[in-house]
Amino acid sequence: MGVINCTPDSFHQPSRAENLEHSMKLVHQMILNGADWIDVGGESTRPGAINIDIEEEIQRVVPLIREIKNQFPEQAISIDTRRTAVAREAINAGANMINDVSGLRDPEMIELVLSSGAGVCIMHMKGEPGTMQNSPEYNDVVGEVSSQLLSRARELVNNGHPIDRICLDPGIGFGKMLEHNLELLRNPMALRGSEKFSILWGVSRKSMFKDLLGRSETNDRLAGTLGVAAHAQKVGIDILRVHDVEEHADLFRTIATLGGE
Repeated sequence: MGVINCTPDSFHQPSRAENLEHSMKLVHQMILNGADWIDVGGESTRPGAINIDIEEEIQRVVPLIREIKNQFPEQAISIDTRRTAVAREAINAGANMINDVSGLRDPEMIELVLSSGAGVCIMHMKGEPGTMQNSPEYNDVVGEVSSQLLSRARELVNNGHPIDRICLDPGIGFGKMLEHNLELLRNPMALRGSEKFSILWGVSRKSMFKDLLGRSETNDRLAGTLGVAAHAQKVGIDILRVHDVEEHADLFRTIATLGGE
């Protein structure tokens, strides 16, 4: 899943799309490099991020989604938003999945998922983007995160939403310290549940690599990101949300070749 940020303040500067033409150039390259999904976001949810107006978010993402569908009709698109109004407009424009970093906190978002039948990624976030990294605490991070996500997913299933249109994201870096992130990455299958839900990881170039490897700049975090990707392939993660599609495609092709697949 390739990341397109229609924002001026996303944490990794090269992922910021300046305008529709620039966005489409990035999208085209990601598709050529092997992106199965394009994830379009119009609001930065990095630690300390400031909320933007809903209409502004819609204006940032909807024209791009329409243009992707116009040029690449079969391309799978997810809308990265926690706002129901934005998700609704994005689906109407052609998005296939709602990637909700707030974990479906808004009851209207749940209703939209059920009524539209769209795919959904339910992510765990402790607190809000502006304050989520202010000393978050857990008694059992794996148990608490998996319990919350599975509860939300099962609510959808119990209301008729197909299991194969749901994936769960532990929310690395969203209200978690390094030790919490590592515990979640070491115990991914806790999110599967008996239903065998799909799992998405979004770890690309995040601040955990500052704490783990001493890499302060996002431009210096690709090696760490690829290390997590190799681990993800080993343990069977279904979707990786990344800034660097080409490098990840090369990694997986190499692993597959060496493994004889």
